[in-house]
Amino acid sequence: MIISFLGFFYFSGIFLGTVFSLRLSPDDVSSMECVNETLVTEFVFLGFSSLAGLQPLLFAVFLLVYLFTLGTNAIIVSTIVLDRALRTPMYFFLAVLSCFETCYTFVIVPKMLVDLLAQKKAISFLGCAIQMFSFLFLGCSHSFLLAAMGYDRYVAICDPLRYTVLMGFGVCAGLVAAACACGFIVAQIITSLVFNLPFHSSNQLHHFFCDISPVLKVASYHTHFSQMVIIMLCALVLVIPLLLILVSYILIISAILQFPSTLGRYKAFSTCASHLIIVIVHYGCASFIYLRLKSYYSSSQDVLISVSYTILTPLFNPMIYSLRNKEFKSALQRVVGRTICLS
Repeated sequence: MIISFLGFFYFSGIFLGTVFSLRLSPDDVSSMECVNETLVTEFVFLGFSSLAGLQPLLFAVFLLVYLFTLGTNAIIVSTIVLDRALRTPMYFFLAVLSCFETCYTFVIVPKMLVDLLAQKKAISFLGCAIQMFSFLFLGCSHSFLLAAMGYDRYVAICDPLRYTVLMGFGVCAGLVAAACACGFIVAQIITSLVFNLPFHSSNQLHHFFCDISPVLKVASYHTHFSQMVIIMLCALVLVIPLLLILVSYILIISAILQFPSTLGRYKAFSTCASHLIIVIVHYGCASFIYLRLKSYYSSSQDVLISVSYTILTPLFNPMIYSLRNKEFKSALQRVVGRTICLS
């Protein structure tokens, strides 16, 4: 299943990339050649330009949020690693999710914090491409990881007797590797499509990092077809994992409704509640940003939504998943107690 999933994305990417290159007409090629000598070498971020007086305050708030996010994710990962009781598939996926979110914020937030205090908020052309690729890789991998976590909940509730067999370490590691591979393929294709376009008319991005829509907006030339290819890839990344999650929860709900006791149904639902909240927030924000045509692009709306899923969502995810979880809090107390005894 994992191999076929990877193969589907790999060959879909090759097909879309090949078709995109074939769609360029002779006039398009000559137009691109004419602007090659004046290509943009850097981009300037204007995401918070309308809030110039508030930028020091935003710096302080975002820095505190970022440090708190790093701290909570570090606590989660270290507790899961150090406490044997948490060495289960659910907490394995949670540790990987925390690592993804730590890297995810590291790609965007430090540069944003520097820019809030800098006079010139610039990034090189290559740096912009690297930032977009890293952001897309981690974001796409995050989507597929949420699907794997949904499958984990399905097996735990619908087939508990075989849970340890069906969700062994090899299977869990394979699902994480598949999520990363799919994220890598999609990020590579989209980044290549975007940064092979000519940029010479403007280098001002109405955003605070190199996201797809603001970069496409300043491209000197791109066809409606290229935009549709990128939207199609984004839709695949969002729709396929979401469909897998929906199927998992339809089966989960049908199984839970057959439980004889109300307490059993409540406990089963409570184990899925945190995952469902994260799924709704992640796919809601991502769908609003990436499943739109350029004509519906609004820089002010995108900046606001982007702040929510690059800064606020990674802040709340650890609290939703772990810090309100009794099992995790007990494990954290044991780890802290052992650390104090050793010291």
